[in-house]
Amino acid sequence: MLPYGRQTIEDDDIAAVAEALKADFLTTGPTVEAFEVAFAETVGARHAVACSNGTAALHLAMMALDVKPREAVIAPSITFLATANCARYVGADVVFADVDPDTGLMTPETLAQAIARVGERRLRAVLPVHLRGDACDLPGLEALARDAGAVLVEDAPHALGTTMTFGNTAENVGDVRHSAMATFSFHPVKTIATGEGGMITTNDPAIAARLKVLRSHGMVRPEGCEPWWYEMPEPGFNYRLPDILCALGLSQLKKLPRFAARRRALGAAYAEALAPLAPVVRIADQPAWSDPVLHLMVALIDFEAVGKSRRDVVEALKARGVGTQVHYIPVHRQPYYRKLYGELDLPGAEAWYARCLSLPLYPGMEDGDVATVAAALKDVLGL
Repeated sequence: MLPYGRQTIEDDDIAAVAEALKADFLTTGPTVEAFEVAFAETVGARHAVACSNGTAALHLAMMALDVKPREAVIAPSITFLATANCARYVGADVVFADVDPDTGLMTPETLAQAIARVGERRLRAVLPVHLRGDACDLPGLEALARDAGAVLVEDAPHALGTTMTFGNTAENVGDVRHSAMATFSFHPVKTIATGEGGMITTNDPAIAARLKVLRSHGMVRPEGCEPWWYEMPEPGFNYRLPDILCALGLSQLKKLPRFAARRRALGAAYAEALAPLAPVVRIADQPAWSDPVLHLMVALIDFEAVGKSRRDVVEALKARGVGTQVHYIPVHRQPYYRKLYGELDLPGAEAWYARCLSLPLYPGMEDGDVATVAAALKDVLGL
C-alpha cells in the first residue's frame, strides 16, 4: 500500500533518540535549544521556539500577539481546522477568506474581500497558509494586512524547505521577512518528523521571549530571586517539546536537503506522468514566485467529466494499493462555524474542494511508484 504520506525514520534517527534517552534531561534540557538554534539557522530567522505541536504553535502565536475576544483574525477556508480554531481559543472571531480555485491559496484579492467583511471589529492578524508547500504572495498579503492594521502569521507546516523569489530577492519560508511569525508542524507526514511537535519562527526578540514563557505555564523567574522561586504574571500552557523529540528533530533536520531534493524529484515525475491525463486530471497550479518542497501532491480531477464520484475513485485506488486523502474540507462548512457565522459563499474554496485529491508523496517512495499511481488513476478514471 502506498499511503498519501509517510515519515522516513532511519538508523541514525533511532540512535539520536536512544542517546537522548540516556542523557540527564528528557525534557526542558539543552537539546531543545539546540534544535531551536539549528532550525532558525536553516530557515534564516533570528529566533525559533519549539512547542508540542503545530496547533500549539498557532495558539501561542495568537497569545503572543495578545489577540483579544471579539477581535478579528482572517484565515483561508482551505486549511486544517487548527488555523481557524487558534483564533477561537483566544475568543477572537474568524473571518474566512476564499482561495484561488487552482492553487488553494489565499491571494491578495481574496484577502481584500475578507477584509471588507471584517466590519467594525479590529483586525489583528491574517493567517496565510502555504498549502501543499507552495508559498503565498507574502508581499501582497503583507501590504493589505498592514494597511488594515494587522500582521501576518504564516501557517507553514506544509512548506519547510520551500523557497520564494519576490522581485530579485530569494527568500525562505520561515525567514519571516513579511510576517510577525511563522508556524511549523513535525507530524509524521510532514517534511521532517518528531512524532508530534511544532516550531514558531520570529525576528522579534520580545515575541520570542513571550512565546517561551507562554509555552511553559506562563512562569517566570525574576532576576535575583530564590532558587526555588517562580511567578506567573499570566497563565500559559504546557506546550513544551521534550528533549527526546528534539533529538529526533535535530537528526531529521540534517536530512532536509535530501528530503527536499527527493520531494522535488517526485513532483517533477508526477508532472510528467499525469500530463497525458489532462484535462481531466492536472496538478494544482504553482505560483510563479514559489519553488516548493511539496508536502502534498494534489491532483485536481474533473470527477463529473468521467461520471465517477470522488468516493468511487478513492475506493478503487485503495483496492489497487494507492492511498489518497482530501486536503481539505472547507473549514467554513464545519457545523461549529456554520452555527457561529451562518452560510458563506466562497466559490474558490468550493471549486478547490470539489476537485482535489492528494496522491502519495514521501521521500521513501521508489522511482517506479509515481508511474504506478498514474497508471492506477488512469485505469480507475477510464481514461
